[in-house]
Amino acid sequence: MDEYMTVTLTLDNDEVVECAVLTIFSANGQDYIALLPLDEKGEPQDGDVYLYRYIENDPEDPELENIEDDDEYEAVADAFDEWMDTQDFEDLDEE
Repeated sequence: MDEYMTVTLTLDNDEVVECAVLTIFSANGQDYIALLPLDEKGEPQDGDVYLYRYIENDPEDPELENIEDDDEYEAVADAFDEWMDTQDFEDLDEE
């Protein structure tokens, strides 16, 4: 598989997760980032995609913020789903 740009997250339970950056996208005038957890071999895991607010005050050290508001999260998830609909993932299908 292709090499991914990655981000290391420390979750609320202190679990450290390496994630591939799927995309950075805008919704309602704010930037967001979609992250896909990677397994110990660096391969994408099936399942959850993490969505965070993406703030780039310093290009060398962008900030990620949790999305606390349910309405905001729903709008962001819808925007991400729309982005996913535009992508071609045929080569990832193993069925």
